[in-house]
Formats: sequence, structure tokens, C-alpha cells
Amino acid sequence: MHFPGRFADHLVADQLDRVSLSFLVDDLVVRRGGVGANIAFGMGVLGQRPVLVGAVGADFAEHRRVLERHGVECGGVLTVETAHTPRFTCTTDDDQCQLASFYPGAMSETKNISLTSIVERYGVELALIGASDPEAMVAQTEEARSLGVAFAADPSQQLPRLDVDQCRALVDGARYLFTNEYELELLIRRTGWDAEEITGRVGLRVTTLSGDGVDLVGRDGTALHVGVVPARTIVDPTGVGDGFRAGFLAGRNAGLEVERAAQLGALVATLVLETNGAQEWVIDADAGVGRLREAYGAGAAADIEPVLRAALS
Repeated sequence: MHFPGRFADHLVADQLDRVSLSFLVDDLVVRRGGVGANIAFGMGVLGQRPVLVGAVGADFAEHRRVLERHGVECGGVLTVETAHTPRFTCTTDDDQCQLASFYPGAMSETKNISLTSIVERYGVELALIGASDPEAMVAQTEEARSLGVAFAADPSQQLPRLDVDQCRALVDGARYLFTNEYELELLIRRTGWDAEEITGRVGLRVTTLSGDGVDLVGRDGTALHVGVVPARTIVDPTGVGDGFRAGFLAGRNAGLEVERAAQLGALVATLVLETNGAQEWVIDADAGVGRLREAYGAGAAADIEPVLRAALS
């Protein structure tokens, strides 16, 4: 939904303990989404064959068809007949600030999904543990460790629900740690580790900075900053971070170095930002290479172009 105004104009600092607000919105759009589904969709569009893992309701059938049509393997999805598919409801104001609620629905059954059979069936090389049922997130992280499968930690919206031990278990030993700036600060508070110690426990810390791009910091202290691909229009920020992850992971899996993969991720993030819906964006090889050239120079575009064209062929 869209609120034609600014939330900040209606929040009274000394009255936040008794907030009771209602915003009259001028638009309602229902879109396919979900963190895991958004990332899988993006990777599928970019020529990968991601395996989606999660629990859904019987209302998922049409969404499944769309994902499979875009290259996503849904054999790791558990259908729960007694619950709805998780649902995210979000209102965005004119400053692109958001107020949102999340209904978990079938997500609570994710803890009943074992990665072992999925890894054996599909030959999974990397498991991204995204926001889901906290018990399932911890269990599947431990299962990935026991299977010797590399994992990426992406706790995002679930950080407020995770305790110290859970946060530490999700992060320690991750090949990649994905957060935004706010989530990194929250993770520092939750784990009791400072940013340097967190970075020392993961292969690569990837911290998105909204309109300022992304920081990539390695365990060895190597640091890179990648700016954004300038947006031509801003439509909806929902799913932008998922788009970045999809582009980054697809790029890495296709053999791109970290910086180039992040630049591809930034391109996908901007395409999502310019589109109403996290799974409605499209990418054209010629246009994409042109925008990469404009944002990062001829060298970056030349490095990424073969990967992008191969993915979209």
C-alpha cells in the first residue's frame, strides 16, 4: 500500500508508548513475495537453478508455477494444508519509509524440513539461511554445518526474535553474512561481538547501505565499497535487498569476483526498485550492460557482460 504523505509527520516523539494511528492509503497492490522466493526468483532469472526451501499453504499453487517457470526448483517446499502461506503487508510513504506486519502462517512448520535429503537430491553447494521460523533457522544452520555445506547467514527481520545464542549460532562460520546497516548494529547488540569480531567469524560481511551502496569486508580485513546503479525512477523499495542477494549470489556462482558480483547485485536491486513488485522486474542484456558501464565503467561492464549474456541466453 502507499500512503501519500510522511509517517514522520504523524509520529509524536513523547507519545510513542501509546501510538494509535490509521493511515488512509491511496493504492493497494497484491504481489508475489517472500524473502526466499524473491532471492530464488532472481537467481533463476539469472540462469541459476536455485532450490527453494520453506513451508507454504495450499494457496501457494499459482506462485509455485510462476517460480518454476523462472527456473526455481520447488522440490524443497513443504505444503501445509491447515495454514496460509506467510504474508507480508507493507505501507510505504512518500519518503520510501515503511510500516509493515508479517503473518507467519505455515512458516512455523519449516522446522520439520530436513536439508539432508535436499542436499543429496540436488547437490546443494551453498545454503542461504534467511528469515524464517527461528527454531528452523538455527536447526538448518547446524544441519548445514554437519553436512559440510557452506552457508550464508541472512537473519534480517527475525533478529528481534533471536536470543544471543541463536544469533551467534547463525553467524559463526558463515561464508557470507548479509545485513543492512541497522541489522548489523542490532546483530552487534544481540551477539555481544563487535563488528570486527563478527567479520572475523565469517568469510565475507556484506552490509547494504540503502542508497549508498554496499560494503564488503573480508575476514582478512580486505574492504570494498560498491555504489548503486542510479535509479531512473523509484517505484517500490520492497524486495530490493533480496534482489541484491540474488544478483550477488548468481554472479559468484557464475565465477565473478566479489566486487563484480556485488555490481551485478546492485543492478538487480535497482531493477527491483524501479518496479512495483519484487518478482515483476525484467532484465535485458544490452540495457543491463549499458547501465553497468555507466555506473562502474567499461572494465566492470566487460567483466560482467559474458556472465549476464550467458545467463539470459
